[in-house]
Amino acid sequence: MVAIPPLPWLPRRERPAWCRTALACDPSLQGAVDGLIRQLSGAGEADLALLFASASYASDLPRLLPLLQQRLQARHWIGCVGAGIVGTDTEGAARELEHEPALSLTLLHLPGASLQCFRLDGADLPDLDGPAEPWRQAVGVDEEAMKGMLLLVDPGCGAIGDLISGLDFAYPGSTKIGGVAGQHSAPHGSLLFNDQVCSGAVGCVIGGGWRLDPVVAQGCRPIGPVFEVEQAQRNVVLQVSRGPERSSPVQALQGILGGLTPAEREQVKDSLLLGVARSEFRLDPDGETPPPAFLVRNLLGVDPRNGAVAVGERMRIGQKVQFQLRDATSSCEESRQLLLQEQRQAGAPPLAGLLFACLGRGRGFYGKPDGDVNLCRERFAELPIAGVFCNGEIGPVGGGTHLHGYTASWGFLVPEA
Repeated sequence: MVAIPPLPWLPRRERPAWCRTALACDPSLQGAVDGLIRQLSGAGEADLALLFASASYASDLPRLLPLLQQRLQARHWIGCVGAGIVGTDTEGAARELEHEPALSLTLLHLPGASLQCFRLDGADLPDLDGPAEPWRQAVGVDEEAMKGMLLLVDPGCGAIGDLISGLDFAYPGSTKIGGVAGQHSAPHGSLLFNDQVCSGAVGCVIGGGWRLDPVVAQGCRPIGPVFEVEQAQRNVVLQVSRGPERSSPVQALQGILGGLTPAEREQVKDSLLLGVARSEFRLDPDGETPPPAFLVRNLLGVDPRNGAVAVGERMRIGQKVQFQLRDATSSCEESRQLLLQEQRQAGAPPLAGLLFACLGRGRGFYGKPDGDVNLCRERFAELPIAGVFCNGEIGPVGGGTHLHGYTASWGFLVPEA
C-alpha cells in the first residue's frame, strides 16, 4: 500500500482543552515523583505545568523538575514550595495536605491561550516613580496581551509590596493571583521555574482565549458602624469619627462591645482586625458610587495612653474603617457567597481552580480538613483544584492588588465565551 502524505491545506483539528492532576505523598522525593508520573502516564504534551511541593522535600528540590521533565512534557513549568499543599488526585478528590510530604502537579492544555512565563529579581526591580514600560519589558508582555497573571514570590524577596504595586502600575486592568512561597532551611530559593529552583518572583501571564477569575475570601465579618479616620500618623490611627462624634479607636471599640454577644466579646480578644476601605473611584452603570470594599488588616498594637491603634497598613485622613471579627462561620458564609457569585458570572465552567490559602486557615481554623476546597466543591463539584498554603496571599480587593493574611485567594481558569 502506498502511503499518502498529509495534505497541507487541510486544517488541523485542535484537541479540546484538558486538565490532568496528580497528588503524591511519599516521604521520599523519588517515590513521590514516581507516583506523579504513574498517575499522569499518557497525558500528552501540556501547555502549562503547575507544581507545588511541601517543604519536606526542600533539600532535594533542585532534583525535582529535571526528574519530572524526563517523563512528562509541558511548554512551561512553574510552581513553589508551601507549608501545606492543595491538590486533586486521579480519583477526583481535592485535598488540603498540611504538615506532611506532598507533591501536587497539574497539567493544562489550553487551546487558544497566550502564555508567557517570567522571572524577576526582587533586588533589581524597575523604579516605581518611573514609567510603566520598564515593568512591561521585565515581564515581556504588552498591557493589551494580559488578562490574568499567576504570581509566586519567594519569602526572601525584600520588596514584595513594591513588586505588587509595580505590576499593578504596568497592568492596571488585569487580575493578579498568587502568594508568597513557604520557607525552608535549604540553601536555595522556594520557587520552581522551567528546570530551576530560584528566588525573587516568578509568574505566568495568561491571555488569548483564557482568563483568570479572582475570588478573594478574607474570612471576616464586620462589627459595629463604619468610622472615618480623623487623625493618623503613618500606620497609627489616633482619632476616628462617626458623624459629629469623635473618639479614639479604642473608645469607638468600647462602644461596640456592649452590643456583642458574650461569645463575640471573647473573640475580640484574639480575632479582632480592622477593615480599611478601598475605593475603585468609579460609578456603577446606574450612576451611583458603589459601597467601598474593605481590605482587612491586622491590628498590631494599642497605645493605652491615648487609645490609638497601630494597623498593618499605611493610613490616611478621610479613610473609612470598620472593625472586623475573624471566625470559621463567617469565613464559610463569605466564601459560599463569593463562590456562588463566580459560578453565576463565569459564563463558562472553569477548567481548574487555583487556591492560595493562609497558613492560619486549614484544619486549625475550620476544625476539620479540606475546609476551603470543600466549600469550592459545593459550587464546582468536579473542578480540579491545586495550590499551596502561603506566607501571604496575593489578590485583588477594591480595584487594586494586595498582599493579604488569613485569606483564601482563588484563581479560576475560565475560557472566554
